[in-house]
Amino acid sequence: MSIVTVQLGQCGNQVGPELFDVISRDALQGEKNAFGAAVRERFFHQTSRGELVARAVLVDMEPKVINHSVSRAAKSGVWRYGDASRFSEKQGSGNNWANGYCVHGPRHRDVVEELVRREVERCDRLAGLMAVMSVAGGTGSGVGTYVTQCLRDTYPRSFILNHLTWPYGTGEVIVQNYNSVLTLAHLYQLSDAILVHENDTVHRICSRLLNIQHISFADVNRVIAHQLASVLQPALAADSRGVYGRNPLGELAGALSCHPEYKLLSVCTTPQVPSSSMAYSTFSWPSLLKHLRQMLISNTKMEEGIDWQVRPPAGSERTGSLLRSGFNRSLANLLILRGKDVYSAETGGFEEPALYTSWLPSEEAFSSWKSPVPFNKYEKCATLVSNSQALLRPLDDMVGKAWNMFASRAYLHQYMTFGISEEDFLDSFTSIEQVISSYSQLH
Repeated sequence: MSIVTVQLGQCGNQVGPELFDVISRDALQGEKNAFGAAVRERFFHQTSRGELVARAVLVDMEPKVINHSVSRAAKSGVWRYGDASRFSEKQGSGNNWANGYCVHGPRHRDVVEELVRREVERCDRLAGLMAVMSVAGGTGSGVGTYVTQCLRDTYPRSFILNHLTWPYGTGEVIVQNYNSVLTLAHLYQLSDAILVHENDTVHRICSRLLNIQHISFADVNRVIAHQLASVLQPALAADSRGVYGRNPLGELAGALSCHPEYKLLSVCTTPQVPSSSMAYSTFSWPSLLKHLRQMLISNTKMEEGIDWQVRPPAGSERTGSLLRSGFNRSLANLLILRGKDVYSAETGGFEEPALYTSWLPSEEAFSSWKSPVPFNKYEKCATLVSNSQALLRPLDDMVGKAWNMFASRAYLHQYMTFGISEEDFLDSFTSIEQVISSYSQLH
């Protein structure tokens, strides 16, 4: 089944090409087998000459990034974007969510919907739509939210996954917290699941694990693409019967977003090592899974700095203040294993009931997918997608900063100019506070 990707704004149109670069390598390596065929069906359509063309639509209010992404893809010689799959204007959204949502989105709705419709009609079997965007700027967040709303209206029965890149906590845009609150509040009503990458976390991975001295946005985007591709590439569930062509977005949402109050997903992957060290590194499944389980429990997104003192609480401690103890409670987890000897990997440590909320049996809360095909040059790769309290602190911090600005009425006039009222802000704050409350009370 096929996924149509909608790349929105500068961030979405920089992450997108990195994602298709990773995926296309697998599509070619497995050219003659069922895995390769599933990759190609999922992410590409092929021309009569056999070229791989990404199932993607590119949208930005400025042309520069889209032009660069299209040119770069064509130069790869491996895949490219469609000739009529992009839309851009000459004026951006000024880092203003309201400008993107209330002005640019409605103004260009028909054009964008037509581009998406063409891509959808090229799919023999549509699995769903994935919107790739940031929450900090104006186009990715504002136009991205509006486009997601249009996708939900046009394809009410299709699965929609939003991939969001959260900005650096120190700030890229002065109004990024406003934009983030407004985006999340609206997407919670529209999306089936929201997969989040935090720039701060990915930056630490680049610095500490990959030993990159001068970290660029391209480095950050490559790590995001690696982790995202490890989730989306074909894999086999226990009941797949050896068939790769199932619905990836439907199964992801079904495994992890089992309640409308809980849609925020985080992802962590191990191992992650510099390419220069890969030839000298060996990994075993017991070691990888031991580290990944403790990363989950202690809410650590990389192998370095894991707190091995954090333990799941005993029965009598389940209702205590778990956040203060450092324990990260899960609602649901999906473990995806790829590579050599994958069927010998023992995953029982992730099925322990103490890891999960008391109202969902652990056998329903935990799922695993496996594929014997190595991933992105790693002989073995383990990825955990988690619906847990992992994003609670950054979400709470972001709402707190936005509320402090709102209380002093800072920059509100910039949003009101485009039709967003104080009432709209208050509704969004209320919505996100409810999400924070729901995750805080998991026990």
